[in-house]
Parts: sequence; C-alpha cells; structure tokens
Amino acid sequence: MMSKLGHILLVEDDMTLADWVSEYLIEQDYQVTHVERGDKVMEVFDACSPDLVLLDVMLPGINGIEVCHLLREKSTLPIIMLTARADEFDEVIGLEAGASDYVIKPVRPRALLARIKNALNLREMKPEDNKQLVFGDLTIDQESSRVVYEGQEIELSTNLFAFMWFLASQAGEVVDRDSVFKALKGREYDGLDRRFDVMLSTLRKLFNDDPQNPKKFKTVWGKGYLFVADAWDKS
Repeated sequence: MMSKLGHILLVEDDMTLADWVSEYLIEQDYQVTHVERGDKVMEVFDACSPDLVLLDVMLPGINGIEVCHLLREKSTLPIIMLTARADEFDEVIGLEAGASDYVIKPVRPRALLARIKNALNLREMKPEDNKQLVFGDLTIDQESSRVVYEGQEIELSTNLFAFMWFLASQAGEVVDRDSVFKALKGREYDGLDRRFDVMLSTLRKLFNDDPQNPKKFKTVWGKGYLFVADAWDKS
C-alpha cells in the first residue's frame, strides 16, 4: 500500500542506523526505499521516484557529496544529508552541492522527522496571490518554480528557489536571518547556522553577482539580506 505522506529514499551504509530509521519512518506512514552504496543511488532513484532523499555523506562507491551533485543535475527534490561530523566544512560543502538541509549524527528521531516534514511541506507549499515577480530581465514564477534570467532558465533546488522567492517578495527591504529561518525552516535563528549565507553565495554565482561588490543580493552586516529590485534592469 502506498504511503500517504511520501516516499523517502534512504542512502546509508550503516545497517543498524538504516534499519531503525526505516522502521521509524514507516511507523510514521512514510514509504522507505533503502540503498547502501553511493554508486547505486541513481539507478534506484530513477526506478522509485522518491519525494525526498536522506543521504549519508560517507558512503562506499561514491560519497554523498558527489551523489548530491548527481541528483541535483536531474531533480529539485529535497535532499537531507546525514553527517557524523559536526564540521562547518561538511555543512558548507553539502549545502553548496545542493543539499536542502543536514542532520548531524547521532540522529534524533523527532528532530529528523521535523526536518523531513518541513522539507516536504516547503516543496508542496501552495502559491500565494502574487504568483509571479518580474524585475527587469528576471522573472520568478512561483507556481511553476521557474526562474528565467536574460532569456535563460536558471535551475534552482526547491530550498534555493524558496529562499530567492522569499527575498524577492520583499525586494528593497532588509530581511533579518530570524525571519528567514522562521519562514523557511520553522524555527528561530540560533546565531550559528550559516545555511542561508551559503545559499546567498550560491545565488550570486548563478546570477553573476560579484561577491566582492554584490549588486543584486546584498548582505547588510548585523541586519540580514537585501534583494535589490533595480539591479535586474535590462541594459
């Protein structure tokens, strides 16, 4: 019988952890498909079409960061990375590879479930009244989750699109980190988490915004982020 809540692809080579995570998620009414090796993920992904991927960083075959890159080449679905290292380097690399979120081992069941629910809710979030934003040569369509800049479609992950939409919908206003976390992660900013700084850096790269002197996506030190409305005008 198909799950009502979603299909999760679990990529984990620790069988003890994989067994209890699978059992727990099945109890919560999710369908779970388990893969032990990184080099088997894409084959299984194509076969099962999951709604979310739980992806360990350290895997046999190819590592989780490489798998994340491969998944991002063909899908915007949520990817939550599992890491045994509470290391900022791992977090930044994972987020830059396209991960939506990360969970540090040992995994706490309720915390993991909350991250999964948030990621899936974000993916299925209904469009609001204003479904399209246009700034010069930039068009952001919320209903289709499409971004077109200078006539070219820009591929964004679900979380990166949500972040860009949130900033653009408040263009010209400085948005503080606490507001971003509450809106997109359902929790307050803890003063340490850098995920949205990494996402802003990724957006700058995608839209050719000089990180040393950004014109489109600005960081206002001590305050938050600013989407500049008039920086997208056609030349």
